[in-house]
Amino acid sequence: MGDPTHLLEELIKIDSSTKSGANQAIAYCEQWLIDQGLPVEKLENNGFHMLVCEIGQGDHTIVLNGHIDVIEAEERQFQPSIRDGKMYGRGAVDMKAGVAASMVTAAQLKDRELTSRVMLQIVPDEETGGINGTKYLTEKGYLGDFIICGEPTNMGIAIQSKGVLQLDFTVRGKSAHGSRPWEGTNAITKAISLYEEILELPFAQESSPMFTQPSINLAKIQGGTVYNKVPDYCQLSLDIRYLPDQSPKDIVYQIQTIIEGPITIHNSNNPVKTRADNPYVEALGESIKRITELEKVSIFGQHGSNDGQFFTKYGGSAIEFGPVGRDWHGENEMVYIDSVREYQNVLVDFILSLDDTQLKIN
Repeated sequence: MGDPTHLLEELIKIDSSTKSGANQAIAYCEQWLIDQGLPVEKLENNGFHMLVCEIGQGDHTIVLNGHIDVIEAEERQFQPSIRDGKMYGRGAVDMKAGVAASMVTAAQLKDRELTSRVMLQIVPDEETGGINGTKYLTEKGYLGDFIICGEPTNMGIAIQSKGVLQLDFTVRGKSAHGSRPWEGTNAITKAISLYEEILELPFAQESSPMFTQPSINLAKIQGGTVYNKVPDYCQLSLDIRYLPDQSPKDIVYQIQTIIEGPITIHNSNNPVKTRADNPYVEALGESIKRITELEKVSIFGQHGSNDGQFFTKYGGSAIEFGPVGRDWHGENEMVYIDSVREYQNVLVDFILSLDDTQLKIN
């Protein structure tokens, strides 16, 4: 029960890249938790299964949130292997190591006197947006004061993450015969010019203490029908990752000033902005130093999004904190086994060190 390594191996063996596979992994986690004598609640939303396990008492709630789903991989990547102190396999670090360590943490703490409630959440769909999992849980009231998403952070604490704004819009041109392009207006080249203008808009030049600038990815471009015709339309799709203090409404407004026609918002996710002097962050940092013997803990911001975003609208302080690994979503995804053990020990130390009288969040 004290070592998450075997549990991690078993979780990697389950191909959880599909809904049915994620549900299978959830079922495995449910039985494991039951076998440890832990209370488990299984919920279902649109065919997706998820688990909530609560222990302890107190006025404050610590959420250990982890996703069991992974992206697609070759069959061999669901056959975990251990070499030179590293465990390889799909989901090894993103984020079945975090899930396994959180489960073992709950098992170790179930009979301890805790000053805070601890809520373990295991969800099935972070890789595809988290709508059916964590978002659903928050809407049903499964909330916390401090949320640890066990994503890979190399034992640092990611206190911020960028917001997501995915947009679609159409650029119009004028058709003409392909042999006489000067008689038309090429919508594709016009669209590329507009994209370059967007890169120069004021919002795209802003920075923050943790981020040099927002990112603007030209994700998709669709236009034209045949070789011998000047395209008269082109649809652009942008994936914008904006800074925590920026306004998505203002970003859309700025883009609207240079394009004709409507802008469709395909998806929008909230940023995460937790203060470095948050008492939970400071307490977690001290636990990391105690367990790892690091002199300084890395505090940084993540460019990507995570399920912590869903807690922020309810006042929860979310961070990402996870073990050391490499190449997640890649062919050789791996996690350092010692860091998984250290990570699990940090979680236990952190939770046991909490004192409700010190956790007055401003």
